[in-house]
Amino acid sequence: MKQVEIDDIVAFLREAATRMKEAADYLGQLDGEIGDGDHGYTMSRGFSAIVRALNEIDVQSHDMSTLFRSCAESFLEAVGATPGPLYASGLIAAGDFAGNRSALDADEALMLLVAISDGIGARGKAIAGDKTMMDVWLPVVQTIKNLRQENAPLEVILSEIRASASRGVESTRSMVAMRGRAARLGGRSLGHIDPGAASAAILIESFANTLEQRAL
Repeated sequence: MKQVEIDDIVAFLREAATRMKEAADYLGQLDGEIGDGDHGYTMSRGFSAIVRALNEIDVQSHDMSTLFRSCAESFLEAVGATPGPLYASGLIAAGDFAGNRSALDADEALMLLVAISDGIGARGKAIAGDKTMMDVWLPVVQTIKNLRQENAPLEVILSEIRASASRGVESTRSMVAMRGRAARLGGRSLGHIDPGAASAAILIESFANTLEQRAL
């Protein structure tokens, strides 16, 4: 099995930044329906800051831990809103999982998503059904764990986590928001997709796309 190296992680983060920029208006529209409308701009700004930081360092001199921590610091500095500390915590957790390694087996690299989810969850405390990004992250994590236990091929896992992320986004439409600005709407948040869930799916899809292109 091919390995996922530093360059592959950088490629993932660059794709995520591009996708967030492309989706900024859409995410902002979703957020405008139940929040303050700035989620798309916020996520695009955060990932653009990561790319700027990557452009300024010699990535090959970094192990995965220091790379993810650098990204976390850049994201948090650029994003003071709620996603800032949440994604910074997730990126730090990914770095802690990878440690001082410069490469991971592609199958093990899937656990970076699990680590990101764990970091976000530990910081934000949201649970399934709260109508947050965790309604995407948690089912994706469960999909990864289940399919790895079954020794499913990597291409199958990547396809399934994309599908799981998509279902997670759509599931938030039938939920009442329990956290954040949207929680103030109570029942009026029904029928709307959570913008944080939508941006989480973009990040997960970017990761899956990168592994599919570079590790299969």
